[in-house]
Amino acid sequence: MSRLLISFALLTFVAFCGFAAVNARTGYGPGEQDWGFVDVRKGAHMFYWLYYTTANVSSYVDRPLAIWLQGGPGASSTGYGNFEELGPLTLEGKYREWTWVKDMNVIFIDNPVGSGFSYVDSSSEYTTTNKQIALDLVEFMKGFYANHPEFKTVPLHIFCESYGGKMAPEFALELYYAIERNEIKSNFASVGLGDPWTSPIDSVMAWAPYLLQLGIVDQSGHDKIEASALKTKKYVDQGKWTQATLQWSSTQSVVLRESKGVDFYNVETPTRGDQYLRRLLQMSPEESMYRTLVQFDIDENRDKMLEELMRGPVTKALNITTGVKWGAQSSATFNKLMGDFMKPAVHIVEELLNKTTVEVGVFSGGLDLICATPGAVNWIADMQWVDKKSYLDTPRRGINVDGVLEGYQKTAGNFSMFWVNRAGHMVPADNPAAMSHILRQYTNFG
Repeated sequence: MSRLLISFALLTFVAFCGFAAVNARTGYGPGEQDWGFVDVRKGAHMFYWLYYTTANVSSYVDRPLAIWLQGGPGASSTGYGNFEELGPLTLEGKYREWTWVKDMNVIFIDNPVGSGFSYVDSSSEYTTTNKQIALDLVEFMKGFYANHPEFKTVPLHIFCESYGGKMAPEFALELYYAIERNEIKSNFASVGLGDPWTSPIDSVMAWAPYLLQLGIVDQSGHDKIEASALKTKKYVDQGKWTQATLQWSSTQSVVLRESKGVDFYNVETPTRGDQYLRRLLQMSPEESMYRTLVQFDIDENRDKMLEELMRGPVTKALNITTGVKWGAQSSATFNKLMGDFMKPAVHIVEELLNKTTVEVGVFSGGLDLICATPGAVNWIADMQWVDKKSYLDTPRRGINVDGVLEGYQKTAGNFSMFWVNRAGHMVPADNPAAMSHILRQYTNFG
């Protein structure tokens, strides 16, 4: 059956539950949905796509609301996170068995403005700092709750991936303070950081020893990668953030040369080796960064499939008429944040743990390279927070799901760290069993 016929078939509304959502519409694919734009600033329009849960409950408000924020910056939650990781349909149009929508309401936000379907009217409206991103997201929530007031009392949980590990903590902090100031009503409960870019330099410094220990590079390769990583660290220590970002890209190129083209998102993913490498090394540093961080797939096949899906059947089904095509502003969104890219957000996580009641978690796939688990372990060890001693003294315990060891967990106070087995950067897609354990701990669904 052709993709077009599959797409038309999937437009058929399927009512899984015995309730009707207040603002539910027939969108793309199964189940009740809603979507739209929130003007977070004059000239800045943020898009969301809400899936009402298909859980067997008397009302959808009986289940929590989970936000998903993609990384990049500039990658699309409504596209990549939805169709490649945790939404009800896969990119190929098949039903996803492990979709989060079966257990909770899920809202995908194209963030920052300029990502996915989100757009700005002029270049001056792009965000350039993490704080601006966070404040935009708080404004978004005000607009979202105005459209969906029934969710104000529903437990809210923020989950993210990659660069989202910088955006989500500051969003969580600003949302918490806005609630405290009575600027917004929200039953905000937790934030979960997936394979996070929270301390960029810790991630970069983990590359050389991680690859050496796996046998992906030899000692010579390790030393070359480490030398380039140390140059990146020098710029970070000097506060030369744009230079640090460019040197990060150079370090990435050294990794690709010395590893003969390892996949940054899962070191066990088959690549085309030197053919993959030659393609990347022909790109400018800016293009190489963008393709790695926002478009993910160097051979462009899946990127092209996703772009055709989002600009074709999805745009038609959701009646998107802005005149700005999905993803058209993503590159500019990324470039505007190059000066902020290497700045850490560890201090924001510390403030969440020391001054708020928000539950905070970090989950990391053991096969991820770009945000390698050892880097996360290092910045967590350096954090200063009220329950640090208890955390250090607490032994890890196994995560067992249906008799299978899916990873490990350590919890103290409001913080938990999850080591996830058989997963790379995209934990929801790579190990949905472990992800379900993490979701249940934070959302207590069902």
